[in-house]
Amino acid sequence: MNQNFTVTGMTCGHCERAVTQAIKALDPQAQVQIDRQQNLVQVQSQQARDALAQAIAEEGYQVV
Repeated sequence: MNQNFTVTGMTCGHCERAVTQAIKALDPQAQVQIDRQQNLVQVQSQQARDALAQAIAEEGYQVV
């Protein structure tokens, strides 16, 4: 299932890695693409949207 999130607060490559690792901790098979300029995180995963959003938020980023 492909899901898109608007995530604010990502300013560098470290931020992208932190978000990716948080998602992959929840679903190691997830495919993650991040466009930091657009504040866009695209995730292909079978996990629930709320669970993915919570994992991102727990890293300190705001999911809009």
